[in-house]
Amino acid sequence: MDLKSAIRTIPDYPKPGIMFRDVTTLIGDARAFRIAVDLMVHPWAGTKIDRVAGTEARGFILGGAVAHQLSVGFTPVRKKGKLPHRTLIEEYELEYGVDAIEIHVDAVHEGDRILLVDDLIATGGTAEASIKLLQRAGATVVGAAFVIDLPDLGGAKRIEALGVPVSSLVSYEGE
Repeated sequence: MDLKSAIRTIPDYPKPGIMFRDVTTLIGDARAFRIAVDLMVHPWAGTKIDRVAGTEARGFILGGAVAHQLSVGFTPVRKKGKLPHRTLIEEYELEYGVDAIEIHVDAVHEGDRILLVDDLIATGGTAEASIKLLQRAGATVVGAAFVIDLPDLGGAKRIEALGVPVSSLVSYEGE
């Protein structure tokens, strides 16, 4: 199955000139979703993984399914202010300001080996912040898996420069 055919492209969203890659159509297609999850798991076969961490919000859907396939726990990486317990917070730069993500202080344990999952890697800012946050909590991020890579924006290379291998299922040139 061609996974690109299951991903909707919305032109000029959220602003003119951007081609938004919408994975909700892939997630809504049972066959495409199953294939995508299986393919996201495949590169990490044989790698010791203790947990999957997924970034809000589509990373929760994909990461939960990947965690299920790997028979490991799942850690949500949330936007600031969404978690009820004590948290660790990581701020990161956006093109229009600063944002922050967080995890519960007990979401991972010292030495946990984590696979980070999200729907898309663009500039890599959120993924880099997630990796730094998980590392501050004592975990080792052994890899990062995405459905979509936008290679022209350099995010995958940015994450690989941190020593974290990256896998993705499809790529789109441009933004």
